[in-house]
Amino acid sequence: MTNLKLTDLNKRYGQVEVLKKINLDIRSGEFMVFVGPSGCGKSTLLRCIAGLEEITGGTLEIDGQVVNDRAPSKRGIAMVFQSYALYPHMTVFDNMAYALKIANVSKDEIARKVAAAAEQLQLTPYLERLPGQLSGGQRQRVAIGRAIVRDPKVFLFDEPLSNLDAALRVATRIQIAKLHETMEKTTMIYVTHDQVEAMTLADRICVLRDGRIEQVGTPLELYEQPDSLFVAGFIGSPKMNMIEGAKAQPFNAHTVGIRSEHIEIKPDGGDWTGTVIHTENLGSDNYVYVDVGQEEPVVIRADGTSKYKSGDTIGFSPMADKIHRFDTSGKPIAHG
Repeated sequence: MTNLKLTDLNKRYGQVEVLKKINLDIRSGEFMVFVGPSGCGKSTLLRCIAGLEEITGGTLEIDGQVVNDRAPSKRGIAMVFQSYALYPHMTVFDNMAYALKIANVSKDEIARKVAAAAEQLQLTPYLERLPGQLSGGQRQRVAIGRAIVRDPKVFLFDEPLSNLDAALRVATRIQIAKLHETMEKTTMIYVTHDQVEAMTLADRICVLRDGRIEQVGTPLELYEQPDSLFVAGFIGSPKMNMIEGAKAQPFNAHTVGIRSEHIEIKPDGGDWTGTVIHTENLGSDNYVYVDVGQEEPVVIRADGTSKYKSGDTIGFSPMADKIHRFDTSGKPIAHG
């Protein structure tokens, strides 16, 4: 079991501060996901943990040992990149076995470890193929298998699904979730800009913004109790509706946040009214996009059988116990 502790961790490139006083404890066996918009510092933070980037200030501890100056190969870490980084002239078996051969592991032990990882990742039929003969999802599984055979204490994933199409992303995401279940003693850290991946995979999520931590918590904590307007708008799909100005004043807030599933359409009027500009019928659900005179429309999740068309005027209200209220600085206002 391996825990990591980041204390006042900073990273600079010249005068540009990319990571600013990162303080974070990652628990043994935990699946931690770093999430945030492009340029927030999440991949840089992962590379600092891996030892691929030098830490400018602060400390990184692995199992109580400061490893700032320890070589990447000595940290007990394996990393999976979004680009697969496979040797094109080597078979799947040889790609997965390469690090073990370099470490002078016996042939029998290599065969055993590769066979076990291949079975776990459903790669056994492909061991004699070259990477060019595989699909993108299969190649990513080979990259994961190459990391598994090293029996790492910490597993790092840097946006491993971003090069896959939608169907393969879902299938590989399930594979990674299963991997976490079978490798329950291995700490996993996963970087993504896709908050759906974060919500479905993480034990806890660390939301980053401009090189700082905005909030750390379980997916449900971030969804139901966001610490800021930024987190509220970033976590959830579709994202939380934000209603501002005069429309928020009756709720004693600068901004009212409400999830699409927590809005009720009122045939006889409601707290707000607007004009339907678009509908998306997904079968079980119907997403209704309503113009209320703001920059972005309000998205309401209605029953799949409901029928609304562009140009309809509808009234709607938030569920009273599901309202999120924010002040002018974007911080939540306590209920009461």
